[in-house]
Amino acid sequence: MRVAEVQRFCKLGDEGTALSLSKCQSLMRSAMAQLNLSARGYHRILKLARTIADLAGSEEIQSVHLAEALQYRPKVLS
Repeated sequence: MRVAEVQRFCKLGDEGTALSLSKCQSLMRSAMAQLNLSARGYHRILKLARTIADLAGSEEIQSVHLAEALQYRPKVLS
């Protein structure tokens, strides 16, 4: 998938209130900060979360799908 396709097909679910970030957006921002994700890493996580959502029969990526995708990310020991 290219970037345009990721933006089209890998939309995060709206599990929050209208005035705040959704759970998915909040989780992804935290992960980007803590894991120092690059743009490539961000897109890889979104694509994996899309696959997990598809297997679960979900139209949108929910926070549980995103959390599962993030847990498969290799841990870097420093």
